[in-house]
Amino acid sequence: MRDRFPAIEPNFTGILPVSPIHSLYYEEVGNPDGIPVVFLHGGPGVGAQPAFRTFFDPQRFRTILFSQRGAPKSFPLGELAENDTWHVTEDIERLRRHLGIERWFVFGGSWGSTLALTYAIRHPERAAGLVLRGIFLGAQSELDWMYRDGASRIYPEEWERFLAPIPLSERGDLVSAYYSRLTSANYATRLEYARAWCTWENSIIRLIPRPPKEEEDDNIIAFARIECHYMINRLFFPSDSYLLDHLEPVRHIPVWIAQGRYDIICPVVAALELSRRLANCRLNIIPDAGHSIIEPGIASSLIEGIETLADQYWS
Repeated sequence: MRDRFPAIEPNFTGILPVSPIHSLYYEEVGNPDGIPVVFLHGGPGVGAQPAFRTFFDPQRFRTILFSQRGAPKSFPLGELAENDTWHVTEDIERLRRHLGIERWFVFGGSWGSTLALTYAIRHPERAAGLVLRGIFLGAQSELDWMYRDGASRIYPEEWERFLAPIPLSERGDLVSAYYSRLTSANYATRLEYARAWCTWENSIIRLIPRPPKEEEDDNIIAFARIECHYMINRLFFPSDSYLLDHLEPVRHIPVWIAQGRYDIICPVVAALELSRRLANCRLNIIPDAGHSIIEPGIASSLIEGIETLADQYWS
């Protein structure tokens, strides 16, 4: 079992304007001359966090972390305009060019795995390899599992709490019902429903639950708004199987997947389907883990993954 590395401070932090509206927070951690790797956070809307720095040997890697559009530390916080999969994908490429990096490893979990695959499909020459967790392909069946019928059968009491704020007449489309409230002009309404949205996800994210960390109200609203915005738009993909249908550019790129056996948010079937379609992929199903990146088995596999790919595919 591999332990995470001690928490360290960034060598550098910056703000990168990417549109007339959006500017992104980013940071560099570790060895400035090390092997470059970009960390893509989940959600969408989670933002860069200190814990994400601990998956990379600071003597070996030059790790780039950033907060995607609207996420905490980037601004405007919670902004939904010009915030979609395609804009965020190209933001990764803007950041790479800004930092003068030729190629890098791409590391992402959950929504971050979706974004990593999308980026690699569009810019395969820039992705030295992918280290992924909790595969999410953006299919309607995955959205239905999370917000209609699936996870609700495993956590029925938490599901009832998620349903409770929504009138019976609107429960056939919970994502739309929440979205109308998360985009309300009333701050108190946005906060109430953002807390309910986040409580559902936090309740099912780990195999062994633990109390969620405290977050500022504005960050809670931003996360819930952005995530719901992407879900109601089905991740902005033109078809239900967009990623699986466009894997040819990345079929031979080395891919390492860490997948919790008891991942309730992103069930293992998506990881299995993806791995079968890639020529150079190692799928690691962690027998005692759920969805969270900090569960020991998941963290250990991710650390092993980035180091294995660096050993075998970086020169």
